[in-house]
Amino acid sequence: KVNVGVAFPLNEENMFKGTKTVKDQLKSNLLNLLLTEQGERVMEPNFGVGLKNLIFENNINKDSLNEKIHNQIKRFTPQISLIEVRVEADVDNHLLYIQLKYTYLLDNSDDSIQLNFLN
Repeated sequence: KVNVGVAFPLNEENMFKGTKTVKDQLKSNLLNLLLTEQGERVMEPNFGVGLKNLIFENNINKDSLNEKIHNQIKRFTPQISLIEVRVEADVDNHLLYIQLKYTYLLDNSDDSIQLNFLN
């Protein structure tokens, strides 16, 4: 079976495994978008949400974060339609939980991602 693309995160296992379906690649692209800092990607300075830096924030503006995620997905992964973003933060313990629910526009199937950041 042929790989569709590169799996994320880039690690020893995913480097050679790759993604097998378009939906797997879209999910990998979404993770890449969420975890990349703006300015980190060469030739695309506006690419990325930069979720990892939020664990150091004392006050997370959930509306602003929701809008940023929506705008980034709309621009860089238009094959996905965002349904919901849930953000829970424990600033005293530097914990951040983010859950995204979305629809693949290819076949209108739903999926979700939950990211847990601990420091």
